[in-house]
Amino acid sequence: MKKNKWLKYILPYLPYFIIGPLCMVVEVIGEVVMPVFLATIINEGNAGVLTVKTSLLMTLGMIGTAILMMIGGVGGSYFGAKAAVNFAGDLRRDIFYKVQSFSFANIDKFSTGSLVTRMTNDVTQLQNFVNMVLRMAIRAPGMLIAALIMAISLQPSLSVVFAVAIPVLVFGIATVIFLSFSKFSAVQRKVDGLNSTVQENVTNVRVVKSFTREEFETEKFGAANADLKNTAMGAMKIVIFMSPIMTLVMNVTVMCIIFFGGRIVLDSGMQVGDLSRFITYATQILSSLMMVSMLFMVTSRALASAKRIREVLDEVPDISDENAQKYVLDENGKPVIDEVTGEPKQLTVENGEIEFKNVTFRYYKNSEQPVLDDVSLKIPARSVVGIVGSTGCGKTTLVSLISRLYDVDSGEVLVDGVDVRDYSVYNLREGVGMVLQNNTLFSGTISENLRWGDENATDEEVVAAAESAQADKFVSSFKDGYDTLIDQGGTNVSGGQKQRLCIARALLKKPKVLILDDSTSAVDTATEKQIREAFRNELADSTKIIIAQRITSVQDADMIVVMNEGKIAGVGTHDELLRDNETYQEIYYSQNDSERKEAGK
Repeated sequence: MKKNKWLKYILPYLPYFIIGPLCMVVEVIGEVVMPVFLATIINEGNAGVLTVKTSLLMTLGMIGTAILMMIGGVGGSYFGAKAAVNFAGDLRRDIFYKVQSFSFANIDKFSTGSLVTRMTNDVTQLQNFVNMVLRMAIRAPGMLIAALIMAISLQPSLSVVFAVAIPVLVFGIATVIFLSFSKFSAVQRKVDGLNSTVQENVTNVRVVKSFTREEFETEKFGAANADLKNTAMGAMKIVIFMSPIMTLVMNVTVMCIIFFGGRIVLDSGMQVGDLSRFITYATQILSSLMMVSMLFMVTSRALASAKRIREVLDEVPDISDENAQKYVLDENGKPVIDEVTGEPKQLTVENGEIEFKNVTFRYYKNSEQPVLDDVSLKIPARSVVGIVGSTGCGKTTLVSLISRLYDVDSGEVLVDGVDVRDYSVYNLREGVGMVLQNNTLFSGTISENLRWGDENATDEEVVAAAESAQADKFVSSFKDGYDTLIDQGGTNVSGGQKQRLCIARALLKKPKVLILDDSTSAVDTATEKQIREAFRNELADSTKIIIAQRITSVQDADMIVVMNEGKIAGVGTHDELLRDNETYQEIYYSQNDSERKEAGK
């Protein structure tokens, strides 16, 4: 993300970015003009020539200036906040959209806690930075320059004090910023770690409680919290020193002005009111430098956050439509025009035939051992295919390649004879339904969760899908039925109920390819049998791929694929594999020990 791309978040709200600083200019003018009224009153009063008229005019001038300063200050704060909030809102939206485009590999690059921190805490740092810039970027330098000009014009000889004070302050500010930048980057990384710890604990709170690991998790959180606290204190200690240094320099400067200015007054080279006015300007000059220092401190932290945000926005999704064919092509390689819409015909999954050609895949590209090693397999359209094998043999990875959750390192995955990389990601995944190992439900009603499969589904279609997944009976037993609210993560339904709802959601999608990744492990065998029958009846035109640990879940499949250590160890029907395949025999007899004993007689 190039720096000028930040303009994307500024231009829509340009009036706020302009009006805010202009309001601060009004306040600066008031700050500089106000001491003139006060000095006039003091000078004329000290000389004994102050009249009621002069007093009244100066008082009205001060009141009018104060009102203008108030309008400028309130206006600057309002438009600054409005610009900053809108800037942050658009930025947060774009980060979220970008994360939605990430593949699993992209997400694996950032921890979940880190992405949450970047979308919340880091964006807030930039929001605070924009707000402060709009309020102080004009006000602080403007007051510094204006007050310095007024002070020099008032008493040039006394202004020499600033030649010493200002460099000392600038040096202190520069030192603090230099030392704190790396510290603030470290603070944000520690926030990542804390967020990850909290998220992991809250998400898995049932596991924590079932293993009585509350004390361990408390200690783990305490360590992460202490780490963040210590790192933050390391950064803040540097910042803390800045305030007393600034105050010391300011007080010493004022003392010098009073000392040398007093002598000038005694020598009749300056009036008392003008000395008071000069001190006010000196205070404004030094205060503006302190505001500049605060601005730089916020800038140093914002730069650290901006870098982390750019890392997300600059991340290139490794799965995209950039090189996709997207459309059905004729023999001349030109898009076929749809007769109904008049638009090029989208390339979509029509039959559900799947073929793996010499597929090799590694999660970590520098790994020596691939997860899938030269896998070749053809799955006929509308067939029921079971995949079995030991844990970690690559079953889930294999089916994840069909919908491009990952891309192959070498070889091809074809759906209906077309490389999956030629489909648009949307059209490919619309044609493939997946029920993953980790069944996830979202906050909302049961009906809303099921309609993830088809947002336009009628109530009758929702109920029919639930009936096919053997979920309607328990949903109907709830007081609110399909309007029952699901807690975050589906914690208020059992594992088996969650699985059946996820299956119903996939059925409602009516995909051409349905992948079930050990998704009936939490239901009894009778219910599982009914679900399998529903698959055959309701999705007769779909290709069904069932990953299972239990042989009974797939033994009626048209074809069973046996995997072992990332390779195909056998393909056939249940009877064929039980007769000829040693790996399948080991799995089957380990689950049916009585038959093993009978076979051994």
